[in-house]
This record gives sequence, structure tokens and C-alpha cells, in this order.
Amino acid sequence: MTILDTTVRDGSYAVDFKFSCKDVQDLVAKSERIGLEYIEIGHGLGLNASGTEHGISLQTDEEYMRAARQVAQKSKLGFFCIPDIARTQDIELAAKNKMNFIRIGVPVAIWTKAIPYIQKGREEGLEVFINFMKTYAASPVEFGEAAKNAYAVGAQAAYIVDSAGNMTTDEIDRYIDETRRTSDIKIGFHGHNNLGLAVSNTLHCVRRGVEFIDCTFQGLGRSIGNASLEQVVMALEKLGYPTGFDIPRVLEYGYSGLRNIVRRDLINPLDYMCGYTGFHSSFLKDIYRCCNEKNVDPLRLIMAYSSQDKLTMDYGKLCKIADEMPKDLEDNPYSFRKYFTERYND
Repeated sequence: MTILDTTVRDGSYAVDFKFSCKDVQDLVAKSERIGLEYIEIGHGLGLNASGTEHGISLQTDEEYMRAARQVAQKSKLGFFCIPDIARTQDIELAAKNKMNFIRIGVPVAIWTKAIPYIQKGREEGLEVFINFMKTYAASPVEFGEAAKNAYAVGAQAAYIVDSAGNMTTDEIDRYIDETRRTSDIKIGFHGHNNLGLAVSNTLHCVRRGVEFIDCTFQGLGRSIGNASLEQVVMALEKLGYPTGFDIPRVLEYGYSGLRNIVRRDLINPLDYMCGYTGFHSSFLKDIYRCCNEKNVDPLRLIMAYSSQDKLTMDYGKLCKIADEMPKDLEDNPYSFRKYFTERYND
């Protein structure tokens, strides 16, 4: 299972396609640092989409490509690509600027429009995925047949795309089963969260052996959003799938990376960590007090204390645990004051 980070691409809808190159560099650098292998950037509708019809990006495709490549040393970078919006020469531009993959978005019913883009992508040495947009509008048999044919002309993965966030696990299973029956193409899943199912559907796909799953920091994305990277990673760890991610860093990076960009309220990393560790939020005032005294990372302190006691708060024990932790002299971005009034700081 590989996580593809589409924070910048799908998340661009949430900022009216106005990510700056500096924003992109910051988010890409954070994604690479936590260990994400695939990072998708650019306009929400992909290559050559910027304009009055689809929304004007703050900067050009090429500017985004160059900015991201300056900070990404290991991660694979890629763009979305919709036939009739993108041109084949845009794929040449992506390859020239050292992009590594493209994802071609097309409904199953007109998948053949993707053929020249698949062929051009492979010709340029890119990994090529086909994202069957609004997958639920086609039958599993139609999806499986299109995936098989796309594989035959060079697509390396076919994505089940829950564009409206309305699919159930039973429905997703039928698309997976039909695709496995018809070809050896790898399968991906891209879920939206309109019914609150994006994370659970994504986890189900991991259990089913799907090779690629899409996530974004804080679930940022079109409409209600996508599967939250933070929630997916923490849930996978709890389910026994070792992800290799440093959980506190994942939580911090998503929050700090987006808090000065997006207009909506973000989920505080403290709330995420309480859920992950079974730590009751009423104990957070003690975490705040101890961190001020001991200069330790609050997320890591919550993890350490919860591993010993989930039921009660013993402040003396909390401080002893903090004494064994490395000092953290950086400012944390977690806004403790959101949780308590000034009286707790005495």
C-alpha cells in the first residue's frame, strides 16, 4: 500500500487554486520529510486548467513544477491531466521539469480519450495512472473492462474515484473484484468525504490489498474534502498496519502547513492525538502546564503518558515522564488556549 498525497492538487479547490509557489514548496517539503513517496501538485483540474473557465491559478504549471522540484529530493512528483483540458505537449512540459507521474482523469464511458495521454506519458518516461472519475456512474463490469483495456495500452494503475463521496464498501468491493478478475493492473482509491466515509472506505481498500490510496493533510479537498492523512495513518497503526510515519510530526506538519493558508478551521493536533492514544481531553490542562515547565513536545508527552495510564491523571508521574524526554525548545502550533481559560495557567 502506497499513500499518494494530493493536498496541493485536490486541496487547491479549497483555496480557489491560489497556492503560491512558497506554499507548494512548504507543503511538498513537509510531505517528503514525513516519508510520502508520491506527491501530486498543480491546479485541481490538472495540466493547462488555469483560466477563467476552470479557475485561475496563482502561478503557472511550470512555476509549480520548478518550485516543487527544488525541495523534493526523493519523493515522486506528479500532475493531474484531463483530456480536452490538458494537451499532450503539457505532458512533455511535465517530463521536461522532472515530474515523475501523471494521473489521467476520465469517466469510464469515454476512457478511450485517455489513450493518447497514456501513450504520451509512457513515451516521456512517466508513471501513468488512470483515474476513472465518478466511478459509481459505471457498472463494475464496465469499470473492469476499461481498466483492462487501459492496462493494455500502458496505464499502470486504475483508480476507483468516489467523486461525490457516496460509495459504500460493498460497492467498492464489486469494482475491486471485477478489476482483479480482468487484469493485473494495480488499483488505487480516491475518496471524498460527503457522507463521512472517506477514511473508512480508504481503510477498507487497504484491507483489500489496493495498491494506492489518496490522502490529504487535514482532509483538505474539493467539496467537503478527502480522506485525512492524519486519520488514515493513525487508524492504520491502530489496526496493525505499520506505516513507518512519525505520528506527531505528521499531525504537526498538516496543521502548521495549512493554518496560514486555508480559511476554514483546522483540526488541532491535540484532538487527533487524544483519539490516537486514548487520552481524555480533560487532562490537556496538565499537559499544557507540564510542557511549560519541562519544555517537551506535548504530542509526544501525551503518547508517553497514555502508554502507562489512560484512566487517570497523576501530575507527578507526568512530570517524571517528561524529565526523561528530550527538550523541545521550538514553539508548538497547537493553541492550547483554545481549550482553557486563563485560570488554568496559574
